[in-house]
Amino acid sequence: MSEQIYVGADHAGFQLKQRLVDELRRLGYEPVDVGPKTLDAADDFPDYGRPVAQAVSTGKARRGVLTCGTGLGMSYVANRFPHVRAALVWSPEVAELARKHNDANVLVLPARFVSEEEGLDILHKWLDTAFEGGRHERRVAKIDA
Repeated sequence: MSEQIYVGADHAGFQLKQRLVDELRRLGYEPVDVGPKTLDAADDFPDYGRPVAQAVSTGKARRGVLTCGTGLGMSYVANRFPHVRAALVWSPEVAELARKHNDANVLVLPARFVSEEEGLDILHKWLDTAFEGGRHERRVAKIDA
């Protein structure tokens, strides 16, 4: 079975989420799309950030992906859950460092500030980068202490 990655968005991140879900599927992952399923301006980030963060927090999923207009709302919601390290990422370089140094297990993309192609490049870098461990393990352990 391929890795399940939970994915969610609000109204502002809906289009980007659709592309990310398709790309995850194309790469052989099993995206679990928590919604929204259709574009609705009334969709709020907490309603879709919570189920993704809950899945990662409880170990139901190793990783999750969230998107909203700025990425800030989704990161606020996700980082309230134990063991979630949600990183707001706007470039492949930041995605790489979020994984290498912080073992980010939730990727948050600012849909109003990255193009769909940039979002896909960021997703690829985040998926392909491993946690470096070493001196960073001590720091990451302090997050949930």
